[in-house]
Amino acid sequence: MSMIVETGQPAVAAASAMGPVLLTGQVSAADTAPVGQIQKAFGTHALTLLALFVSPEADFPDVVAEAERLYPDTDVIACTTAGEIGAAGYDEGQIIAVGFPSDGFVSTSLQIENINDLNPEPVIDRIALERFRLQELRPDMKYGFAFLVVDGLSLAEDALTAAISPALRDMPMFGGSAGDGTNFRNTLVSLNGHYANNAAVLTLVRSRYRTKVFSLDHLVPAERQMVVTEADPDRRIVKSINAEPAAPEYARIVGKDPEQLDRFTFASHPIVVRIGGAHHVRAIQQVNENGELVFFSAIDEGMVLTVASPQDMAEHLRGRMDDLSRENKPAHILGCDCILRRIEAEQMQMTRELSDILSTHNVTGFSTYGEQIGPLHVNHTMSGVAIYASDD
Repeated sequence: MSMIVETGQPAVAAASAMGPVLLTGQVSAADTAPVGQIQKAFGTHALTLLALFVSPEADFPDVVAEAERLYPDTDVIACTTAGEIGAAGYDEGQIIAVGFPSDGFVSTSLQIENINDLNPEPVIDRIALERFRLQELRPDMKYGFAFLVVDGLSLAEDALTAAISPALRDMPMFGGSAGDGTNFRNTLVSLNGHYANNAAVLTLVRSRYRTKVFSLDHLVPAERQMVVTEADPDRRIVKSINAEPAAPEYARIVGKDPEQLDRFTFASHPIVVRIGGAHHVRAIQQVNENGELVFFSAIDEGMVLTVASPQDMAEHLRGRMDDLSRENKPAHILGCDCILRRIEAEQMQMTRELSDILSTHNVTGFSTYGEQIGPLHVNHTMSGVAIYASDD
């Protein structure tokens, strides 16, 4: 069960016998002193970590400055969003807060800057040292995961996740790329009041509670394929497909008018590539002024792209949530959900049904410009961690 504070106030998760597993809350992005409202609702619980998922409608610098002022002894990570997931499921114009109580978790966070020109060795060394330090600090907390938030316009997520993942060893990583609604202009991440573009924040978490990192998507590869014949990998741009101009050729293959390609087309006709025996989405962000396709994640010449067919989103999500609850229902799920899933839900008039499923399963998080799972940066998925109220 959970307590819902009056409209305009945060919602706080109910306590278990030993205290709350997580504290979750939300306030309107238009409210004054939003973190103060969250702190009031969270009460006196000592936190090792506070995560804030901040609508682009809010003043991000003011929000993170207030959080640093009110939580000087707690790591506070934050990012801008492409939408929020709160107590009622999909939402917009909100600031979502997730607090990790110190009696159930221990964590450490690292800000990684200039990720477009990353020197990976010092970062990898820091991660390895911090991972070992956490294990030594609380050996009784035998479960762990890593959570990454990264600038969603940096074009560096693929290289970053591939570089840092090996240093985590047996600590599974998931995360999301910061968003900016559907504006694609300015995405920010922050650690302890210091905010930046072209940056990421990696948080290592140990827990006394059982945790399960997961990734899900509802897409099935079809038989329609195409080959990237000209590309600009550094900018994730495909110029030609099958030796034809990219946008018209994609439109022809999916049976659409090239002049009417939009975010709804891309959401309902996603592209996947085969990597390591599995298919992963390489989602299209937009058509640029030159009629080229701009992608959300890594793309290169010679890559074989396959058009995927979506399963019923609601039925698939309900099934995957039930799978996570097969033995015990998670107390909380922290989720990073691709903006393309939200767009597809809107197009298919499934937003309310999906929101009900998310709410029923206590999913809290944000809509992203891409998701991280292990060493991969992917799209059109939900990645997350399920946190159970026991250590079984």
